[in-house]
Amino acid sequence: MRHRIAGRKLGRPTDHRLALYRNLTTDLLRYEKIRTTEAKAKEVRSMAEAMITKAKGGGLHARRQALAELYDPEVVEKLFVTLAPRFQERPGGYTRIIHIGFRKGDAAPLVQLELVI
Repeated sequence: MRHRIAGRKLGRPTDHRLALYRNLTTDLLRYEKIRTTEAKAKEVRSMAEAMITKAKGGGLHARRQALAELYDPEVVEKLFVTLAPRFQERPGGYTRIIHIGFRKGDAAPLVQLELVI
């Protein structure tokens, strides 16, 4: 039984999986939309929304936490200067998932994960 066990393993070791999530989160904040599988998008969504919420608070500590989590300092700058003010009045729900079909090779459900507004 999987009671009270959150998250997906995606068939990867822990370090690889966390690096994948960090890469996808960084790319989502850089390009504001990414195309990936549904399972990956649902996991990345929570990380990205947490980063935006931290950035809305501003502050040096939040910026250092973002730098520790994201791979690109330019993306952190964009997060704090551009994205955080955009979502300042929004209490959450900064991303949306749009289903776009199935991957040809293995029929995995593909989605587009994007920032709203």
